[in-house]
Amino acid sequence: MITLRNVHKSFGHQTIFDGASLQINTGDRFALVGPNGAGKSTLFRILLGEQEPDSGDVLLKRGAVVGYLPQENPPTSPLSVVEETLSGHDDPDGRQTAKGKAILMGLGFKVVDFEKPVNTLSGGWAMRVAMAKLLLLQPDLMLLDEPTNHLDIDSLFWFQKYLQSYPGAIFLISHERAFINAVCNVIVSVQDQTLKAYHGDYEHFLAEREAERERVVSAWKQQQIEIEDMKDFIARNRVRHSTAARAQSMIKRLEKLERIVLPVESKTVKIRFPQPLRTGVRQLALKNLYKAYGPVKVYEGLDFELERGTKMAFVGHNGAGKSTLLKVLAGVIPFDSGERLLGNDVKVGYFSQHREGQLNMDKTVLQEAMANDRMNPDLMVRTVLGTFLFPGDSVYKKVSVLSGGEKSRLALVKLLLDPPNVLLMDEPTTHLDMASVDALVEALKEFEGSICVISHDIYFLNALADHVVHIDQGKITVYPGNYEYFKHRQAQWHEENPQAVEVPEEEPAPAPGAGPDPKRERQRAKQVERLQAELAKLHASLETLAAQLSDPELYADYAKVQVVGDEMETVQAQIQSKEQELERLQA
Repeated sequence: MITLRNVHKSFGHQTIFDGASLQINTGDRFALVGPNGAGKSTLFRILLGEQEPDSGDVLLKRGAVVGYLPQENPPTSPLSVVEETLSGHDDPDGRQTAKGKAILMGLGFKVVDFEKPVNTLSGGWAMRVAMAKLLLLQPDLMLLDEPTNHLDIDSLFWFQKYLQSYPGAIFLISHERAFINAVCNVIVSVQDQTLKAYHGDYEHFLAEREAERERVVSAWKQQQIEIEDMKDFIARNRVRHSTAARAQSMIKRLEKLERIVLPVESKTVKIRFPQPLRTGVRQLALKNLYKAYGPVKVYEGLDFELERGTKMAFVGHNGAGKSTLLKVLAGVIPFDSGERLLGNDVKVGYFSQHREGQLNMDKTVLQEAMANDRMNPDLMVRTVLGTFLFPGDSVYKKVSVLSGGEKSRLALVKLLLDPPNVLLMDEPTTHLDMASVDALVEALKEFEGSICVISHDIYFLNALADHVVHIDQGKITVYPGNYEYFKHRQAQWHEENPQAVEVPEEEPAPAPGAGPDPKRERQRAKQVERLQAELAKLHASLETLAAQLSDPELYADYAKVQVVGDEMETVQAQIQSKEQELERLQA
């Protein structure tokens, strides 16, 4: 489908690619990995035709469509969510409309969100609209740059399952190992200014790369022994007339010898952040908490305790109340009744992806990172900044010119350089690369305070959490162990309770009003009730059909997709007709 052949690309004196080649065919599942600045984004721009290589060939199959999801820059369209999703099609039919809505639902949107203008959404939700538009377009090759950054666990798993049955080719950049392993079967590594493909999962790639390195080091050591032997022979024999010819021949052999180059050591930075003040065992508690947003009750009678040294992961469906609980614990939002109790000497720190307003825009990155009472050494601060993707002179950039992701990383660095004894973090791994995630995990493992975290990065949760707090319909259940153990216990529960199904409560239909003509009003009321009952059934049918369409396995059989899409189109037409009749009666 697309071929890179002997591509060379440089920027000034820096060579990014030298003789890089790659072949992507229909159905391939590639993950692009490499250190920050190695050229991953440059490669995507070359594949998209946005940048030309200095030399080499980029060949695209005639008629092939390449789709791209950027890491940032969400759409700011005035169109509605559904209209923007369908905007890649000139004249979308009923099936495409139904499929678009199903994709939106899989990515976490509700039916009531469909008519919201995209430019009123947050950046994360607008990126989900861009993702839905791309999935509906179904290009032959999808280039995805950190596609999971703005997803929660539910939509992540749906997206993951969708990609597993996607008919086209996928080439993605991601820092999430579990996601890569679930979707991709080839790791493409940017290394030594070229591209190398490793078949297998990410762990296999790491093992293979380390084995290659060991083989090269072994061969280099053997060659060094041979070189020393040759030099010794030359030194002993070049002055003797009888052996001078042999020595001269050895000199020529040494000059022509192709030297083995040692691979560049991959830097693994180990960071030890300052430790917080030690506190008592119980650090933070909620007692009989009640929290609601208007008529929507989130928590009632909630009790929660956090003990020193505990590392908790908050999980639950989208909208279950994870972020609300984290914010209540942090004291950044009020609650309606109950108590929030802090232990002695407890200091709470809260990290959200959206805390750019708490940074001083006039300072440099380095100045802002050092703006605390810790008096951390300059070298230590710069090392931490480098690990969190602020290398070299980039620490002298003004905060005001940073991207949203860079500001988020800087806010995380600030929190870790002056840590409280209770860390509350919402999606801390977003905008990090794999090396930074590893460094963060190791640092947080050694952290002596308590941690509560929300994350869709399964690798991060499994590596860090020792407890999982499952939030469901205002109730919390605490599981000892990491996320993998929690999923195991959930699977056991569903096996033991196969009939357990969550049934959403329906609001009762509004009672018909009384009119001046009792007989006619009773007849009209009966018709209104009948139409409302029929509409309720039709909407339930529509939700059921949409749920079927949101299952990626359905797309393995296109005939079934057509049948379900036709049924959705019919139901939508019936809903429109009955809603018009209901409006006439109510008027």
